[in-house]
Amino acid sequence: MLLWNLEARDLTLRYTWKISRDASDVKTNLFVTVGDERVQGRGEAAPNTRYGETPALLQQQFQNLHANGLDHVASIEELQHLMSLHPVLPALRFAIESAFVHYLCRKNGQTVSEFLGVQPVTSAPTAYSYPIMEPGKIAAFTKEHGLHRFEYLKVKVNQVSGLDMLSEVTKATSQGLIVDANEAWQDPDSIMRFFEGIKKYPILMIEQPMPSGLQEEYLYLKKRSPYDLFADESVTDHADWELLQQQFHGVNMKLMKAGGYLNGLAILQKTRSLGMKTMIGCMMETSMAIWSGLQLAHGVDLLDLDGMLVVKDEPFQLVKEEAGRLYPVEQP
Repeated sequence: MLLWNLEARDLTLRYTWKISRDASDVKTNLFVTVGDERVQGRGEAAPNTRYGETPALLQQQFQNLHANGLDHVASIEELQHLMSLHPVLPALRFAIESAFVHYLCRKNGQTVSEFLGVQPVTSAPTAYSYPIMEPGKIAAFTKEHGLHRFEYLKVKVNQVSGLDMLSEVTKATSQGLIVDANEAWQDPDSIMRFFEGIKKYPILMIEQPMPSGLQEEYLYLKKRSPYDLFADESVTDHADWELLQQQFHGVNMKLMKAGGYLNGLAILQKTRSLGMKTMIGCMMETSMAIWSGLQLAHGVDLLDLDGMLVVKDEPFQLVKEEAGRLYPVEQP
């Protein structure tokens, strides 16, 4: 019988993390541990209210799994079956599955990349994100956080200050830019006017400019966009792939949305099979979950795994960042 444990931990952020729909100074993440008398594995859940997740609800779901036989799970197939019988939202599914995979790998003397059948990476570049802020603070923020060391940057935008923020970012930096609207625009024509205003900037791509429910609007926008459009909120642990490839050029897979290594890998493989571009992103996470993201990074077009860099006094040090590159240090 395995011993499972769930612990909540408040993570203070280095600055206010503001995107188009909310702002935070502290995030509460959940940490799963599973093991026997010899070895353990750990995994992280970063609840996201956009997907109906709260720490309290995920704790309740974990207790329900526990009451229904989680301790007696002996294989990944049994674990997936149990979580199919009892509702578990994706962030918690990822924490549980990754903890179990990490436990199995330690028990069997296997690496996670071997378990998943993927090519390991020794390091990979990550974007670093500007949260929404007063445009006049961009230059100081860029200098304070040493953002020139990153290969490319991400800018969180909304309709109110997006153009002004991008103007200031391009004055302070020279890197290529990912523009992330987090569903801030409501119609394609207003987005096209925004695109007209940023055409002189080094834009790499646009991430989820409109709400995921605007299906026809995305069909219209893709045909007219001068930039690659990447799906974020439109892809969770599932997607309408036939529709999606007509709406977007790429997919931002996040393990917290995918609900585990196995489904995350399947989403990346499906994305590639359709000729679409791939990206791995993150929520506000520690190095525990960022380490997991790096396990799937081989051959991915863009990485945005900076969550751990925003956490003040990051507790685990399982990944190190140097000159804008991430290096996995130790398996959780």
